[in-house]
Amino acid sequence: MTTAQEAPNDTLRAVRIGMRLSQDGLARELRRAGDVAGDPNDASKRLVQRWESGVSTWPRPVYARALQRVTGLPVESLGFILPVPMARVRSDGSGGHDMEHGTNGVTAAVGTPRPAPGTATENYSGVWLSRYEFFSSGRDSTFKGAHHVVLLQHGNKLTGRSLDGASLNPGSPLSLDLTIDRNVVTGTWVEQTADDGYYAGARYHGAVQLLVEPTGRRMAGKWVGFGKDFDVNTGPWELVFQEASTGQETLEKYSRPPE
Repeated sequence: MTTAQEAPNDTLRAVRIGMRLSQDGLARELRRAGDVAGDPNDASKRLVQRWESGVSTWPRPVYARALQRVTGLPVESLGFILPVPMARVRSDGSGGHDMEHGTNGVTAAVGTPRPAPGTATENYSGVWLSRYEFFSSGRDSTFKGAHHVVLLQHGNKLTGRSLDGASLNPGSPLSLDLTIDRNVVTGTWVEQTADDGYYAGARYHGAVQLLVEPTGRRMAGKWVGFGKDFDVNTGPWELVFQEASTGQETLEKYSRPPE
């Protein structure tokens, strides 16, 4: 019997049938696409069955990327629903909250199998393009900041540092300290502005929360931080994957201001 949390993914099934592929055939195409892209996966007929039956409601990033290559469609259009950690009120009516993780917008029932808290299903180490926007009250305009940053992952922790010479605003290094909880990334940021820039070497810091897209190649969300007039500001922030390598040759390649 299919439960509310295991509704069949008829969208994916319809796309597969429209491509004239069996479940085994789709798995074979996913593996081939991964191999061609240098991003191998071990997709199987059983995995496709789990997706289509609703037993598995979202693909791991490596499969999401392969699905997009094979179908030509964004994974969000293939009937998958990405789970987001959510809170629920305790059953004792105390008004407190237990952090449970829902699927398909429904709070997970007690005893429902799920990954351990904080589990990261993908390794996000590599070079990323960091971009954010901020409003300058002194100049009455919106500006953009951008850096090439190296992210290094240890368990569910991500440490990010901008490369030398890789800031859109020269002399403004950026640091990120993040924690991954499934597809939610939360943490803090610090940027030291250039001594000869508009902000004359001021040091700014704040918090950031991002959602990882199903492909694992983009994180998008918001930053929050203080302003010079004792106010709290916010704005959009995204990290876009560039390369998984952190070798010297790759780092030299990205030690330049983003375009």
